[in-house]
Amino acid sequence: MRPPKRPWLVLAIAVAVVVLPAAASGALSGPAAPVANSTTYQDSVGEDPTGPDITTIVVSNDNAGTITFRINVPNRAQLTQDLVAILFIDSDANQATGDPDNFGADFILQYIQGEAILFKWDGSDYTLSATQSSLTSSWTNGPTFKINASDLNNTRRLSFDALVVSGVAFDPTTGAIDCSNCKRDFAPLIGLYTYRLQLTKPTLVVRSLKPTPAKPAAGKPFTLRLVAARSDTGAVVQNGRVTCVGRLGSARLKTQVQRVQGGAATCTWNLPATAKGKSFRGTVTVAFEGLKASQSYTGKVR
Repeated sequence: MRPPKRPWLVLAIAVAVVVLPAAASGALSGPAAPVANSTTYQDSVGEDPTGPDITTIVVSNDNAGTITFRINVPNRAQLTQDLVAILFIDSDANQATGDPDNFGADFILQYIQGEAILFKWDGSDYTLSATQSSLTSSWTNGPTFKINASDLNNTRRLSFDALVVSGVAFDPTTGAIDCSNCKRDFAPLIGLYTYRLQLTKPTLVVRSLKPTPAKPAAGKPFTLRLVAARSDTGAVVQNGRVTCVGRLGSARLKTQVQRVQGGAATCTWNLPATAKGKSFRGTVTVAFEGLKASQSYTGKVR
């Protein structure tokens, strides 16, 4: 049976918990020991020794904007069919917008029967989000969600809380939930955690600079091919603006080829027959989407 495509059954599990006082909605639980692009949030432990017990939540992001939520539940190391996990995400960290009954949540991430699904608040209801192609999930000592910020309204700062429930029973025919034996753990118990993404501006990294032939020869064409890639995604530049500067001694040579071809910024010069014994200096520069990479070459003409 596939998980329900609307979250109301799962939300019913959540709201069965004692409702928090309105005054608590503004409380923020401080992160513990933030390191680089990773923040660890502590939760109280041992609330119910028979239920799932969230100990920490580790949130991190990479420079491509992929956010990882790692919810540690050591006493539920293996995924069983009675386990459900829910993340309420306020993607703009503003409780005045989003779902007023869930601290301004703009999204719900639910993990149920081994599948993660993203729902989005549309102003009056949660519906299946049209953008969730980046979402992946797994369960080892608790659930892990990975999702790109582009699927969360391009968030740069968000607030969230988590819920893990055990003892959930599903009717095999209707999918109806029986939660009479449910045990729950919220993290945090009161308020929300807040996380800010840290994104390092990407650069173009030179992968290689290949001369053809291996050494410049008088009276023949000489080519430099520069391969550059984005630092965040590793994608090799396939187009862009190429600038070539070639000098023979102090004289500048005319560039014959100056473009990206075959995944390389390519520069070609014709070396005159009188160039033998002189020093050739060439520089290849490629610019793409505001990023730039450049490398120089020096060789004696044979």
